Amino acid sequence: MVGRRKRYALADTAQQVVGGFLLAGPFVVTEEVWVLASSMRWYHVLATVLIVGGIGYGALYKADDERDPDREAEVGGVPVRFLSLMVVSFGSVLVLALAFGAPSTFAPRVDVAQTFEAMGVLTLKATCVGAIFAVVGAATADSVF
Repeated sequence: MVGRRKRYALADTAQQVVGGFLLAGPFVVTEEVWVLASSMRWYHVLATVLIVGGIGYGALYKADDERDPDREAEVGGVPVRFLSLMVVSFGSVLVLALAFGAPSTFAPRVDVAQTFEAMGVLTLKATCVGAIFAVVGAATADSVF
């Protein structure tokens, strides 16, 4: 049985949010991230999503011997804690990007057409890049506290 301390609770998501926002911020406002995102193809995006998932899963379940994904609440066979981590990792980057106006600031500089669709695609690509770092902060905050 998983100890009371290791069960998933809403407080775990709150901890993830703090860690995710903490490490997402610097990457949202870095022009190089947006330039890099502008040249990413679909397979680069897929690779970054897989990297985020791998880092998150490893940090939650492989770095902590006391946490067992098979004993946690699941949605569709996926642990709720892991799903929360993924939403926080990508969500914190996206929320900060939109709050800071990063898409409209950086899109013109990377020579992307000024259409809503092009800015949306660029924003999603940049979100994937930033999530690689946000997941480290989110998983660490969840595991430490």
